[in-house]
Amino acid sequence: MLKTGNRVLLGLCGLGLFALGGGVLLGGLDLQRRWGFRMPDWWPFRGPADVLLGTEGRTRWRDEGWWWPTVIAVLAVLLALLLWWLLAQRSHRLGRVLVNSKDGAAAQLNGRTLEKVIEDEAQALDGVSRVHVRLTGRPTAPTARVRLLLEPHADPARTVERLSRETLAHARVSAGLDRLPSKIRLREAQHSARRVA
Repeated sequence: MLKTGNRVLLGLCGLGLFALGGGVLLGGLDLQRRWGFRMPDWWPFRGPADVLLGTEGRTRWRDEGWWWPTVIAVLAVLLALLLWWLLAQRSHRLGRVLVNSKDGAAAQLNGRTLEKVIEDEAQALDGVSRVHVRLTGRPTAPTARVRLLLEPHADPARTVERLSRETLAHARVSAGLDRLPSKIRLREAQHSARRVA
């Protein structure tokens, strides 16, 4: 749903900017005179000497009492909508995962429980200092986002291989999922240098 909304919003913004830019380009290059057509009467930018917003347009409502409160309210609403849209881009944690029980009835597994199980099993891997797992996506097709903090002696390639082949495979099989796409981020634990006398 979020992807569709983003595509529609970006498409509308792109279409509006394309129309505005095309209209300004037509006026700036004086194409309506060269090609023999007229711009609509309401269009402010008709030729190379015209500006998009003239002095009258900029100062027309300045002395009205309602102008500045309206401008501030519109900008505040626009800012609130943009912040809401930005926060909506964050991947939401799954509260439940639908498990294929093989008998035709769907079972539900608590998403945080599955995250905790993956974390506990990944924590037991050699060289792993700390693990954070977050399940996102749809209840029928979750995605695991795994962040590993590795000890300095850990082999990153081997750790990722074991995490994929063992830990995430166990979670996928136990939840009855056909696939469990994963995004793994690695970071090395910082350690202070030892003093040598």
